[in-house]
Amino acid sequence: MAKKDSGGLCNVNIKNLSVRKGGDVLLDNINISFNCGELTALIGANGAGKTTLLRAVLGEIRHDGEILHEDHVGKNIEKVTVGYVPQHLEFDRGSPVSVYDFLALGRTKKPTCFFSSKKGPLKTDIDAALQAVGGEHIANRRIGELSGGELQRVLLAQALYPMPELMVLDEPVSGVDYAATEQFYKMIAKLRSENHIAIAMVSHDLELVRRYADKVILLNKQVLTQGTPEEVYNTEAFRKIFYQNA
Repeated sequence: MAKKDSGGLCNVNIKNLSVRKGGDVLLDNINISFNCGELTALIGANGAGKTTLLRAVLGEIRHDGEILHEDHVGKNIEKVTVGYVPQHLEFDRGSPVSVYDFLALGRTKKPTCFFSSKKGPLKTDIDAALQAVGGEHIANRRIGELSGGELQRVLLAQALYPMPELMVLDEPVSGVDYAATEQFYKMIAKLRSENHIAIAMVSHDLELVRRYADKVILLNKQVLTQGTPEEVYNTEAFRKIFYQNA
């Protein structure tokens, strides 16, 4: 859980990125960057291409254009450590797997019976990850017993191994109550600052984005506008998308 040094990723530079499926244009000529030490929120109406953009960044879909991982002098880095927190996790809620077991499975290839003693470096690492997300108290709870907010803490703890240079969050608190959502924003803001990682997050929580994001990108298959939350929220493009029916 050590803080990243300055010799690695500085920014993710996306140049002229387009995604097409059949005859449909999903994204068109996207030029943006995700900078280390910043939380960048992707906002827009449903179908605007936010998740498609994240999938392109993760290398899950074909695209035109470039996605460059650059260091502080602009040199491209071939391999970058990426953490990912999805909107939902599909699993059997009747499973006896505990939070500790779930996190351990992501850190070792051994079956759970071989680390049930919960001692040594593995336990130290899992304890540190849970502490980073305020989840120490749920280590022995079954995954299926967790609330939505608690489960997202566990997924975030999993995404912190190994400590990423880029964190990708696709509506990570969808369906979670406001108090738990704000706690999640506080956690990722702290992680961003303490570990100098780049965070790209799709979100519909406009007020929390205003309070916690460093940069906002408004999408509608193209970049309509980008800047600080206040700069974006004061544009006609923003008002047209979010308040035209108010």
